[in-house]
Amino acid sequence: MNSALRHFTKFESKELGSKLIESALSYKADPRKDISKGTGKRIGCIFLNPSLRTRVSTQLAAQNLGMEPIVLNMDKEGWALEMKEGAIMNKGTVEHIKDAAGVLGSYFDILAIRAFPTLTNREEDINDFAFGQFVKYSGKPVISLESAIRHPLQSLADQITIQENLKNIKKPKVVLTWAPHIKAIPHAVANSFAEWTLGMGHDLTITHPEGYELDPMFTQGAKIEHDQSRALEDADFVYVKNWSSFNDYGKILSTDPKWMLTEKHLRNAPDAKVMHCLPVRRNLELSDEILDGSRSLVQRQAENRIYAAQSVISHILG
Repeated sequence: MNSALRHFTKFESKELGSKLIESALSYKADPRKDISKGTGKRIGCIFLNPSLRTRVSTQLAAQNLGMEPIVLNMDKEGWALEMKEGAIMNKGTVEHIKDAAGVLGSYFDILAIRAFPTLTNREEDINDFAFGQFVKYSGKPVISLESAIRHPLQSLADQITIQENLKNIKKPKVVLTWAPHIKAIPHAVANSFAEWTLGMGHDLTITHPEGYELDPMFTQGAKIEHDQSRALEDADFVYVKNWSSFNDYGKILSTDPKWMLTEKHLRNAPDAKVMHCLPVRRNLELSDEILDGSRSLVQRQAENRIYAAQSVISHILG
């Protein structure tokens, strides 16, 4: 086992980030070049929440390495889990995380876990409590398929996509712009994108209505701009994402439709490429003209999810 990356849960360093991006691009050119690397090994993909890209891309990545992926939709197919230490289990939960994670650790060589936040208990979410319990009790390397506060595989795929489209730009201007939504959305993608973009040395501007400031531990070093039009000027990459309030935790403070990105918003950013993690609510977060136009990198990001996961699994296998 490669001790340099036992778990993959967050941005570690620019050096490792660059290595994973390079590895992913190499796998994209020849997906099955290491087809025997995972022979005889299993990865357990454990979902406590819904997924499309993360689920399928991780399975494909494992298969490209000759590894057997097994998916468990814990929220539908498993027992209701008790996460709290010392709990008297006389209510709705059936199995304690100590027991479930221990069993899963004995079945698999690597675990990949997806666990969303509550958006009600800020302290618990910041500490990534549910996700941390799997890490604590499984005894095996754990890959984050999105946690309460981070989505590192998505962010690695985002950085791969930026790298592919840099051309001759040495220090791209990257803008993370808030977009309206009808639901309270977690902070994980926005947090992780900021963490990775800053960590890889890019210039980052974050624009959002007042009250939507993210946790400062992810945004230190970014420029915060409440005027969206000013933020978008001369942007090279624009990442569109909704998130709920962090300070007024989990609340929707605005649904202002003027924040939806359209071609008109990018009149002062003629070369800007547009990114979104998907799923996207069309004509609410992003206009059809952007999503279906030449600026969009959205489908490429989704494809790169395979190679992001493959580079991480390969690195853990050693």
